[in-house]
Amino acid sequence: MTFCPVCRLKFDSGNYRMLADHFVDQSRSSDFRHVSWLNRNISKNRMKAVDLSVSLMTFYHISGGIGKWIITDFVRRFRGDCPHPFILAMQQYDPEVIRGYVVEHHHFLKQWIRSCAYVMAKTELEDVQSYELENIMTELHGYGASEPSHHELLIRMGESLGLARNFILTEKPLRQTAEAVKIWNDLAASGSWISTMAAMHSLELIANRDLSNHGAMYPYFNLSILSDSRVPKEVKAFLREGYEADVSHSYVALDLVERHARNEDIEEIQYAYLRSAGAFSDYLEARLERGVMLGNK
Repeated sequence: MTFCPVCRLKFDSGNYRMLADHFVDQSRSSDFRHVSWLNRNISKNRMKAVDLSVSLMTFYHISGGIGKWIITDFVRRFRGDCPHPFILAMQQYDPEVIRGYVVEHHHFLKQWIRSCAYVMAKTELEDVQSYELENIMTELHGYGASEPSHHELLIRMGESLGLARNFILTEKPLRQTAEAVKIWNDLAASGSWISTMAAMHSLELIANRDLSNHGAMYPYFNLSILSDSRVPKEVKAFLREGYEADVSHSYVALDLVERHARNEDIEEIQYAYLRSAGAFSDYLEARLERGVMLGNK
């Protein structure tokens, strides 16, 4: 089954002409979500349905496996020659940006745990369950005083820049973050374990330092931050954990998806990934907006 990546309308598997007709109809109606998706992923130029169907077929074509397809698309979206604005902002140390990062990321991590739990609940595969259990422990619980959770390191980073712990924990998310969290939760609640795993763990690629081998033009953040005397040690600790993590870790989930995916899973995986990546882009912009709201105090 082929899905519209915006509204999940279903079409016969591989019927990109019908999907193209759908996009053309929505564009004529000036539906912002469909037009925006085409602008971001296919072309900003108006296209006839027959030409759009070819472009969609090319976009969805998989060569080298679903994992490679996801990585290639992710690099294009976030760390290619036209990187996401948040990535550009992280190329220098800016306390304002980091504060926004902290407040909005708290909500991301809360949903991350729920999504991992959905994956565990929907499969009996022990390798998948073990992987997700490790993620839950690392993100939320930690392993004692010597290895605090990722969430705890996030809070400490915020505190080092003047944010109160209670503020971080109780402040409501901005609209873009709230909408993204709803998308991620809906994907996990209604989708298969394998599509949820692809949708969420593909997002870990954002900090993968190995992406330069896949065409990434920008690192997640400027590495000089880790040696900058102006930067609090708590900020360095949080950023360093992601940077120094085993490069293979963010590939493990995609390898599991690749290993267990059946042919009939592929289009659902593509749909879930595309919805998730679009939500992630909006959420990263919320980090920047929150930073401006908090100000560079």
